[in-house]
Amino acid sequence: MVCWFRTLLFISVLVPAFVECRIRHYHFNVVVKNATKLCSTKPIVTVNGKFPGPRLYAREGDNVLVRLTNHVQYNVTIHWHGVRQLRTGWSDGPAYITQCPIQPGQNFLYNFTLTGQRGTLLWHAHISWLRSTVHGAIVILPKKGVPYPFPKPYKEKVIVLGEWWKADTEAVVNQATQTGLPPNISDAHTINGHPGPVPNCSSDDAHTLHVETGKTYLLRVINAAVNDELFFKIANHNLTVVEVDACYTKPFETDTLFLGPGQTTTALLKADQGIGKYLIAISPFMDTIVAVDNLTGIGYLRYNHTLAFTPTTFVAIPAVNATPVTSVFSDSLRSLNSKQYPANVPLTIDHSLFFTIGVGINPCATCFNGSRAVAAINNVSFVMPTTAILQAHYYGINGVFTDDFPAKPAIPFNYTGTPPSGLQTMNGTKVYRLAYNSTVQLVIQGNTIIAPESHPTHLHGSNFFVVGRGVGNFDPEKDPLKFNLVDPVERNTVSVPTAGWTAIRFRADNPGVWFFHCHLEVHTTWGLKMAFLVENGKGPNESIEPPPSDLPKC
Repeated sequence: MVCWFRTLLFISVLVPAFVECRIRHYHFNVVVKNATKLCSTKPIVTVNGKFPGPRLYAREGDNVLVRLTNHVQYNVTIHWHGVRQLRTGWSDGPAYITQCPIQPGQNFLYNFTLTGQRGTLLWHAHISWLRSTVHGAIVILPKKGVPYPFPKPYKEKVIVLGEWWKADTEAVVNQATQTGLPPNISDAHTINGHPGPVPNCSSDDAHTLHVETGKTYLLRVINAAVNDELFFKIANHNLTVVEVDACYTKPFETDTLFLGPGQTTTALLKADQGIGKYLIAISPFMDTIVAVDNLTGIGYLRYNHTLAFTPTTFVAIPAVNATPVTSVFSDSLRSLNSKQYPANVPLTIDHSLFFTIGVGINPCATCFNGSRAVAAINNVSFVMPTTAILQAHYYGINGVFTDDFPAKPAIPFNYTGTPPSGLQTMNGTKVYRLAYNSTVQLVIQGNTIIAPESHPTHLHGSNFFVVGRGVGNFDPEKDPLKFNLVDPVERNTVSVPTAGWTAIRFRADNPGVWFFHCHLEVHTTWGLKMAFLVENGKGPNESIEPPPSDLPKC
């Protein structure tokens, strides 16, 4: 709890006037509610009956308390995606990594402080595929009296992008697990829960963004989709990007945003066009042979005083395989790197890691065609334990995990060329151990064992700096010479390009167990995940807090 005292001078005596505690209380009730989309109705799991879920507002430095009560048949957890959780790993949320799930009828108090962060993040369920409908926005405002490092907008708007299945997503993933085949793709994309007009459905269920001529709006755009990287465009309007993943950026103008699942982009929109109605479009990106939901989600930007039946101004969406658009957007992102918001990139490295990531096929006697799709990092497909790793670490419980996750592939090969034969993945619950305050350089290399694919990759517990990216195989001699160590963008989720690589750096200054995984839920399900174990430092301020008394039991 963070509080401060204000005093009044009265007759030469200091008297406490009041105590103001910056504590934000939220109650999240996980309940089932019927929802109608695409002209069909199904029950969905929600928080407080809302899709997307309630928005969590706070200021930098606030203490956030969220009481989550589970009223549904499934086990539930919530992950506060991008919140650093300094020493409060018990509230991070990934099931069986930092906590056992909250069982039906049970509750848990998430308790964390927003330290050194401001901007747009998201929260979502972190067990099975429940995050398809259990997600919402986190808006962290600057401390009182601290301005934005860009012109103050007239208003702020939150835009949450998502995916929608007509079927029950738990049934979708369960069927895929049993057959060994990839799960069915979604049936639509949504903007704040609305897909807009779609084929074979007469309902125009679209989100409308109302604006006033001449005003500037701050759009907080969140990709809460399950498996799709998305483009975002508004007809005839440019956007000025000022922040990603709750980290300020050097402003740059673009007509297209690109966000992987779990990523956020905050941008200024000037309502500088003629009065009218303009199309908002979200469309998927996929530059390989993998199936994708290719239906465009549609909304509208509408100026005040627009007459009824005014024709809509349309927008040209990028091609589904528009790799150059994604590259230009990613390469344009730079940290603000100002005196107030420096880019503290680690310049010396204690751990130089090389992780290959991708999808493979393993034998499966009970599966549809005798094989099962799997995913792995350094050929290790992660096996979820039945006891949370953080609990096992804290209490010294043996047999839950091992700390021998490989720092590099055991067998080097041509990662983006012809894949080797017989490279079956191994299974394991392995972590990589880091000393407190050690520095890490991690090169994430996509491979082509089954098919090359873009991987939005998320690290819990820390932000990282994206110091380099490229296509093909990483060259350890030449590529580091081109690293940006001055103002690289700071993020918590980054896309590794198809048949390419991304290099990140971070400081392990947050003790605990921190999940690292592809944020395409299909790949996480298949095992493309691992965890870093960051040891305690010296004294209580460098050590993880004791577990809360109401921590769920497995």
